[in-house]
Amino acid sequence: MQPRVVIIGAGIVGTGLAEEITRLGWTDVTVLDRGPLFRTGGSTSHAPGLVFQTNPSKTMAELARYTVDKFGELDAFDAVGGLEVATTAERWTDLHRRHGWARAWGIEARVVDAEECARLFPLLDPDRILGGLHTPTDGLAHAMRAAERQAHAAAERGARFIGYCEVVEVLSKDGRVTGVRTADGQELPADIVVSAAGFWGARLGRTVGLTVPLVPMAHQFATTGAVPALGGDERLPILRHQDADLYYRTYGDRLGIGYYGHAPRPVDMDTLTRDTAGEPMPSMLPFTTAEFAPAWAESSKLIPALADTEVAEAFDGIFSFTPDGFPILGEHRELAGFWVAEAVWVTHSAGVARAVAQWIVEGGTEIDLHEADLYRFEEAALSPEFIERTSVQAFVEVYDIIHPHQYRTAPRNVRTSPFHARQRELGAFFFEGALWERPAWYEANAGLRDEVAATGVEFPVRDDWSARFYSPISIAEAAWTRTHVAMYDMTPLTRYEVSGPGAAAFLQELTTNDVDKKPGAVTYTLLLDANGGVRSDLTVARLGERHFQVGANGPLDFDWFTRHLPGDGSVVLRDITGGTCCIGLWGPKAREVAQPLCPDDLSHKAFGYFKAIRTYLGTIPVTMLRVSYVGELGWEIYTSAEHGAALWDLLWTAGQPQRVIAAGRLAFNSLRLEKGYRSWGTDMTTEHTPAAAGLGFAVRMNKPSFLGKKALESAPPPDTVLRTLVLDAPDAVVLGKEPVRVDGTVIGYTTSAGYSATLGRTLAYAWLPATVQPGDPVEIAYLTQLFTARVHTDPVVDPDMARIKR
Repeated sequence: MQPRVVIIGAGIVGTGLAEEITRLGWTDVTVLDRGPLFRTGGSTSHAPGLVFQTNPSKTMAELARYTVDKFGELDAFDAVGGLEVATTAERWTDLHRRHGWARAWGIEARVVDAEECARLFPLLDPDRILGGLHTPTDGLAHAMRAAERQAHAAAERGARFIGYCEVVEVLSKDGRVTGVRTADGQELPADIVVSAAGFWGARLGRTVGLTVPLVPMAHQFATTGAVPALGGDERLPILRHQDADLYYRTYGDRLGIGYYGHAPRPVDMDTLTRDTAGEPMPSMLPFTTAEFAPAWAESSKLIPALADTEVAEAFDGIFSFTPDGFPILGEHRELAGFWVAEAVWVTHSAGVARAVAQWIVEGGTEIDLHEADLYRFEEAALSPEFIERTSVQAFVEVYDIIHPHQYRTAPRNVRTSPFHARQRELGAFFFEGALWERPAWYEANAGLRDEVAATGVEFPVRDDWSARFYSPISIAEAAWTRTHVAMYDMTPLTRYEVSGPGAAAFLQELTTNDVDKKPGAVTYTLLLDANGGVRSDLTVARLGERHFQVGANGPLDFDWFTRHLPGDGSVVLRDITGGTCCIGLWGPKAREVAQPLCPDDLSHKAFGYFKAIRTYLGTIPVTMLRVSYVGELGWEIYTSAEHGAALWDLLWTAGQPQRVIAAGRLAFNSLRLEKGYRSWGTDMTTEHTPAAAGLGFAVRMNKPSFLGKKALESAPPPDTVLRTLVLDAPDAVVLGKEPVRVDGTVIGYTTSAGYSATLGRTLAYAWLPATVQPGDPVEIAYLTQLFTARVHTDPVVDPDMARIKR
């Protein structure tokens, strides 16, 4: 018997979901909406429909590209093209970066000069612009037409659509949804309930104990009167003037103008519900005329023909923003069968609908969705204050030029390690990540630069863009780690305790490597999905017969573990990150620092690589793991948070004869690139198999079973693989997500990048065709430049692992 599906919301997402789910064979689908069909009164009803596909996220670009393709098939898309113009030198350079993303993700685009911009959009004043980015497959989505046609296709397969039917309660029993109750008292049975309610979604989520981190925001949109110069030409491309927070589209002989430059206006849903009761279009608020004055002034400069008209119609439309700008997708962990597909813009709607339908019906998706997963947020990031502050900031920055290393500026100091005070004393420059304060480099090490340079290490001058959120001190810190010893704050590394009589069997079934070893063993292993894609990489330390410590990548791993826990209570899972801390003590002199403090033998013979012991450093109880993400002798040293400050001081004092330093994340990143170590979420995702990512060594196919094994058994050799590139010029720098070319043809894209103090060159990982081999030359397009590089074998430093195993 087919599952019964109820979708709440008949906008562009809900109708798309119904179409995609019925296409996959589930036809018992009912779509409900509190408003009329299909102009329901939500964001879809007033969406201007501009679709710009290019995005720094490969996932979001793919979702948009599918939307273009599907809406084109539905005759609900007009491929008029997209044009983004630059009026400042910084924006002009950024358009080249966006051009790189487009080529990396396979989207047709070209950088054009001011004259070509004016040819494409004749109303433009070419003297006001430096040039633009033209994407011919961008265009206008006719949102209402797309919604209706998707609904019609779903209805032909058996789906039902009911308007004026508000859901007031999600029914459940024993942790599973059983149906919904509507405002008129009806109860509709359901096995699956999907919230596609748009900006109403956060309220609906609260009724089932789920935080959906989105904020409804009001956004200005105006339509001009007749513009004689347009002459009714609807074939002009959609236009963005991001330097002034503006976008434009044509409506016959009129222009529609959208504006993000006004003060953010979060919408109080309780007030909205009260004030718009009975209104047909609650998502359209009164226009705030005074705030639009700067938009009109800037628009008149860019498009002088606007002098012949004025604003004829206008409103402030509501749509959803999230803390990081991505949608909210996934299933409620504590209420099986309740799904959310929220904070989705028309641009990505069909792609999201397909992905969520695959997820629901088939248990997995073709494209990686970790950036949009419901459970990607840390606990503190789900607080009302955090959600509102960061979502408001996302609105402010929607058209800003965002550096790839740019970090959140507020709120800050939400999570700090016990070493924070000492790090500040050493002049740490902090980045923020997952709400942790993470030292990027230390000003106290500035004096090392000359000493390190005297050994032959180069410190190339960077261009303005790559010099942001960077310091050459990081090169000195990396070089010092290779020759002396350094302390790295590894506290933000997520840590779980997995214990109980079923712990070993649980981990053995979920991970690819053999973790059922004797206590004291450490194993690098992977989590796969059912399709054999890499969900995460883990370090599993067996500290006792029933006790494991797992180094993971964040909340998504906890969610995955939790969903797979056996129901018999034989496994206990705890996130111990906040109650513990960790120092990575690494470098050729690390043993000289630690051994005098420790009663146990820390020699390589007694305490080999990938081993763990519980011991003491001085009076401090510690767990030491002989692992090294930087490729040097040393340990990850864990203790409880109460002992953290004392541990730092103990190692710092003991390391003075060896001239120990504290080193930051930039040095750490460059060292791990030298060693060929991957970063999940950046270098590989569920779209990649272990073999493709160069992690086949972490898979034991002789295990009786593990999640994803069947998919790997039938997987063909990968078409694309992750390779290391070494740039040729000493001062050539890339930052990640740049297109890689051979003979002028784009063949792949970069992921991580960093400067190698050991080689004196920038290193980058890149996804390339498997036919590209070590030694082959390639080109990398960086902003307005083109750099040459060569494919190199992994790792580029210490391939025999001699440095780690001293």
